[in-house]
Amino acid sequence: MPNHEDVYQNQVEQYDRLVSKQPSLLDVIEEIRPLNGLDVIELGAGSGRFTTVMAPYVNAILALDASADILALNEKKLKQEGHSHFKTQVADHRHIPAPDASADLVIAGWTICYLGSANVEGYHQNIEQVYREMMRVLRPKGSIIIFETMGTGVKQPHPPDFLKEYYTLLENQYGFKHQWMRTDYQFADIEEAETLTRFFFGDDLAHSVVKDHLVTLPECAGVWWLHKA
Repeated sequence: MPNHEDVYQNQVEQYDRLVSKQPSLLDVIEEIRPLNGLDVIELGAGSGRFTTVMAPYVNAILALDASADILALNEKKLKQEGHSHFKTQVADHRHIPAPDASADLVIAGWTICYLGSANVEGYHQNIEQVYREMMRVLRPKGSIIIFETMGTGVKQPHPPDFLKEYYTLLENQYGFKHQWMRTDYQFADIEEAETLTRFFFGDDLAHSVVKDHLVTLPECAGVWWLHKA
């Protein structure tokens, strides 16, 4: 399995190319919390898969990530699109660099999982710290939206075992609502499908892509959301 930390530091263009093959999910976000005029904090903003689609609608975005390199690509894309109402900053999800009650929406896509995985020492404490930080920076009536994987190469939800407890905590301990959706990758051809799948997901899935000629690679994602009182 490729080292994702290395990907986010040193292979950001290739990663951005991969996620561009998925739907934007703007409609899902808007259904949970309409974006018009909001102040947004985005955790794990990466190369801008959410930042760039939200930017035309919101008042301001603070885009945070552990990687300065991937944030640089995000900022470049935002500037190219003519946006100036944003700030990018390297940060840890457990210590959000924002004042209390400063955001209407905190959104995190495929990122808290790296702290909430059962393979990580102290993951229960990590999840609690991230939750408390998100609630701290939210204004009254603010919202949290979290996207995470429910399995790649599958047509029905099949989350990794090491994330199941994290997902259960979101729903049962912290009171998040939840639904799942398809987030299939739509590649131009089988060569692109194999290259990008191998790059991020590893050899086993890439072999399946070639064997089954999966120009459309199925994937499931979950969305969890909570509205602050």
